Amino acid sequence: METIKLNINIEFNQLLEAVKQLSPRERLKINDAIWNQETEIPIEHQKLVLSRISKSSKNPERLLDWDEVSKNL
Repeated sequence: METIKLNINIEFNQLLEAVKQLSPRERLKINDAIWNQETEIPIEHQKLVLSRISKSSKNPERLLDWDEVSKNL
């Protein structure tokens, strides 16, 4: 695997411009490196999501349509 050591301060937009200069294959490698990391979801967050799913299953009329809600943002 290739390694790069950087000790520089860089603005996000500068990083974005650098990434845009990469080949599609290189961009995919970066994307894979970012998204293929195993992220542990805390138990508290899992419980919260399961609770919300349960509430919406029991009372589906409480849900809002995203297309309608997003118009008001």
